[in-house]
Amino acid sequence: MEKLKSSLTNMVGVLVCVALVTAGVLAMVNHITEGPIAEKATQTLNNGIKEVMGTDQLNVAEPETITETIDGKECEFIVHKATDKNNKELGAAIETVTMGFGGDLKVLVGFDTEGKILGYTLLQHAETPGLGAKADTWFQKGQKGDIIGKSPNEKPLTVSKDGGEVDAITASTITSRAFLKAINQAYNAYAKNSNDGQTGATTPSKQKEG
Repeated sequence: MEKLKSSLTNMVGVLVCVALVTAGVLAMVNHITEGPIAEKATQTLNNGIKEVMGTDQLNVAEPETITETIDGKECEFIVHKATDKNNKELGAAIETVTMGFGGDLKVLVGFDTEGKILGYTLLQHAETPGLGAKADTWFQKGQKGDIIGKSPNEKPLTVSKDGGEVDAITASTITSRAFLKAINQAYNAYAKNSNDGQTGATTPSKQKEG
């Protein structure tokens, strides 16, 4: 009986030691990779801002976080205002998140000083490969759902199925609606944060989504 008790104690001790060593290794790995991961994320964002603003000859101000209440829920938008090398305002790149078909759909969209869309890129998504994931290219310039050059100031962007002028991704209307909602909300945040003395973007009248 004493031998059995001793064996049980030893086993528990070994398991505790293994757990502590494993936790220590994981903490060390996390510490080692944390820096490179953060650095890569920053680089991806910086490259994204240049892409959606249509130039790499720009200066980007410190990001500003805006909180808006939409449908009773607080939503955050991160605004990256940009100027050219002569300090002339170019517009801003806005980070926005909505719920897509598979999860969060995080979009970075660039607007010029008149509120027209310069470009966009997906920073994060969980949409279905071959379907909703096509949002990465579907709405780009020259593609079927091209939104480049359009302005949500004139009216919110909506898919043709809802009476709008944007072709939805084939078999992915939910993703398309979510994407355009993200663009419209980003524009609203940009317009509200813009100084009318510096930009032509103005706050649009409030409209319900179809």
